[in-house]
Parts: sequence; C-alpha cells; structure tokens
Amino acid sequence: MKTVMEVKGLAKTFTLHQQHGVVLNVLQGLDFSVLAGECLILHGRSGAGKSTLLRTLYGNYLPAAGSIRVLHQDQMIEMLGAEPRQILELRRTTLGYVSQFLRVIPRVSCLDVVMEPARARGMDLNTARQRAEELLLRLGIPERLWNLAPGTFSGGEQQRVNIARSFMVHWPVLLLDEPTASLDDANRKVVIELIEEARRAGSGLIAISHDAETRNAIADRYLDMTPKELSHAD
Repeated sequence: MKTVMEVKGLAKTFTLHQQHGVVLNVLQGLDFSVLAGECLILHGRSGAGKSTLLRTLYGNYLPAAGSIRVLHQDQMIEMLGAEPRQILELRRTTLGYVSQFLRVIPRVSCLDVVMEPARARGMDLNTARQRAEELLLRLGIPERLWNLAPGTFSGGEQQRVNIARSFMVHWPVLLLDEPTASLDDANRKVVIELIEEARRAGSGLIAISHDAETRNAIADRYLDMTPKELSHAD
C-alpha cells in the first residue's frame, strides 16, 4: 500500500504572551506515517496534543520544526513552507478534515452545505444532490430540514451535517476529530460504516476518539501521544 502522509520530527510550540512569554512545547519530535486504506488512532491522555496535531496536519497551525508530506496527485508534497494556494488546493482535493464543529456561511441551506465539496470539484448538480440526500438520510436528517440553514439545527444535527459534508467525496487523507461524539448508537454505527467505506476506497485516516466502541471498530494502529517525560515517569 502507498504512503499517503509522512511526518518527521514534528514539533509545535505555543508562546503565552500574557504569561510573560512562557513557551509550551505541545508536540515534540513526532515521527509517523499513514498508508492508504488504514486508520491511525491518536492515543493519549487529555492535553497530550491530539487535536493540536490534527490542526497542524491540516495547516491551521504552523509547526516549530519538522516535515509534513502528503501524497497529492501521485507526488509527495511538503506542507511546511507551502504557499497558501497550495494548501487550499490540498484541502480541495486531497486533505479532508472532520472537526467537532460545523462552520458554515449563514443562510446557506443544509443541502448546499453538504454538496459544497463535490461541487467544488466539478461534480454535476444532480449527482451531487443525489449523494448528499443519500448521506443525510443515512444520518437521520429529515427531508424537511434540507432547505433550512444548519445554523438553526441542534448540536447533534449540526454534527451529522458536518459528517455528511465530509464524506461527500473521496479524500486520500482524512483527519477525524471525535467523529462520533454526542451521537446516538444508530448514528455512531453509520459513521463507522462511512469510515470503513472510505478505507476500502483507499483513504488514509488519522482519528481521535474517546469512544472505545468506535476506536475498536476503526483502528489499525495507535500513535501514543503521551509526552516522553510522562511516559518515563509512569
């Protein structure tokens, strides 16, 4: 299987300017890779930097050191130092991210929000609509809500809309931040099915999940995020 993401020597620090410039070393010297079709689970206690790692891999945070290489159109692309237009292209076609929160433009309908990734890649409207409707039905979003803005939905409904949007298209690399948090058993099973479908299609996934059932269902490997000094102390 092909390597779809390779990370070497990754470090991330935060400087607390209102705390006399205290520097927090959140990520230190991380090395790992992800293959097409596998799911890597980030493991570690709260505060170990799991969400920070996902945001750094997606390009929201600038690393202090290291390398993040992503397979994009059969070439490994270095994200550190990449131009903004290159990062945007990676996010359009290669690097997906399921966050815990739905961020959308106000007054855009639920159906349009879900279809957006497919339409951005040029998928025709009818095909995109059919795929979006299928996902919304699988995730229990009733048809009466499809033409409403999801900003008016409950938190659980917004999460399911976010999941539907994220699985509209194939992503060679997909980052998942607590994809089943706050979902009932039925929708948790649907999300696990969608993840398995993505794996079979060749996606490499990096996921955070505090739900043992979800972890056991999707994990191929675990990356221990426990800081080295704490793991030595234990």
